[in-house]
Amino acid sequence: MNAPVSAPLAGELARKDVANHFHPYTNLRAIEKDAPLIIVEGDGIEVIDDTGKRYIEGMAGLWCASLGFSEKRLAEAAKRQMDKLPYYHSFSGKAHNVVAEVSEKLISLAPTQALREGRMIFANSGSEANDTAFKLVHYYHNSIGKPQKKKIISRVKGYHGVTVATASLSGIPAMHQHFDLPIDGVLRTGCPHLYQFANEGESSEEFATRLADELEALIQKEGADTIGGFIAEPVQGAGGVIIPPPTYFAKIQAILKKHEILFIADEVITGFGRTGNLFGTQTYKLEPDMLTTAKMITSAYVPFSALYVSGKIYQACADASASVGVFGHGYTYSGHPLGCAVALETLKIYEERNLVNHVRAVSPAFQKGLQQFASHPIVGEVRSVGLIGAVELAENPKSRKPFDAQRGVGAYLVRRAQEHGLILRAMGGDIIAFSPPLIITEAEIAEMLTRFALALADTQAWLRR
Repeated sequence: MNAPVSAPLAGELARKDVANHFHPYTNLRAIEKDAPLIIVEGDGIEVIDDTGKRYIEGMAGLWCASLGFSEKRLAEAAKRQMDKLPYYHSFSGKAHNVVAEVSEKLISLAPTQALREGRMIFANSGSEANDTAFKLVHYYHNSIGKPQKKKIISRVKGYHGVTVATASLSGIPAMHQHFDLPIDGVLRTGCPHLYQFANEGESSEEFATRLADELEALIQKEGADTIGGFIAEPVQGAGGVIIPPPTYFAKIQAILKKHEILFIADEVITGFGRTGNLFGTQTYKLEPDMLTTAKMITSAYVPFSALYVSGKIYQACADASASVGVFGHGYTYSGHPLGCAVALETLKIYEERNLVNHVRAVSPAFQKGLQQFASHPIVGEVRSVGLIGAVELAENPKSRKPFDAQRGVGAYLVRRAQEHGLILRAMGGDIIAFSPPLIITEAEIAEMLTRFALALADTQAWLRR
């Protein structure tokens, strides 16, 4: 293992970072005063800072480093590809062998027959994949002679990316303020967050029915002939690890089919094993027309994303492109050889190590371990599926009363966790998210939760003071 960066250099790095880096999703004034945590090395599920301190990465970075932070096979695959063909494109009738290989592999893994009959579109991030899906809703309906059918419905607390279109689809207010978003053509429907939004005494079944009824009412109000798409994450990640009630998606999908509204499954977080199946689409029995993936497709070692497009949509787009003369979409780095090669090696590792079965094997320890906090005096709810979960803090758990957001309770807990060698994230409503690397062991899960328990105790003591 490499020696840690010396302390003087660490301070120098931090100061330089503050001076030159425009930090995403950060209070920019606060980071000017408080130097960021500088990570210089990875080792399994841990990362190491510039003083040599180790941290369990309880979020796998940004939900993404499925194979941890030191998988040498991915580095070797990247080097082999860089040595052989560092770049080529797929524009104007060109292609390269690795984009063909990864397309074939991903289609073979598609979770539904409709997607297995379709094609793949590659980009560099989940944002770009969802942005492309947004555009295809328009392209498809123009192609089939329904030019009014363009509006897209997304959900409160959904997260779909940060482009103009995908930030508009995202249902998180901080992503809209000062950006003049959302743009026209985006509609919003309810979030299946039972703990926060269910009425007093409302069962999960009744809650799911009410949300479906609200979606139907929205469609009737706007006119089904004006609505082209609906986008949803199987589990809403950045919104707070929101796990839908059991019958929610069945009810929603019936409405979408009735009104011929395309369903986009955003699997940027859930794709490739997170929920205990290769896709969240399998976990929740979804039948999407398009499915977006990124993050764990390369264990985040290389920026890469893939959009599954059903055969129905592809055929309409192909006909339209023939009439125009070209399909006018693509990125310089679409299907970049490096991303393709690392994705292929990542998928090979998943299969060789049977990683989905590993997730299923250790998930009970993760879920049971989280549940031990359900009765804690400042915990309102604990929820999890596969290896993704959340602990939602509350001032009064019985009445589901949250803490005043200005108190920053979740942020305080995350800082204490970091002091105890655990990196987590706090989300809206003081929700503490967990999404560890998929390679985590039961012993490492136990250690992660021990450190969380210390941070939770620190937070409770702080609140008493």
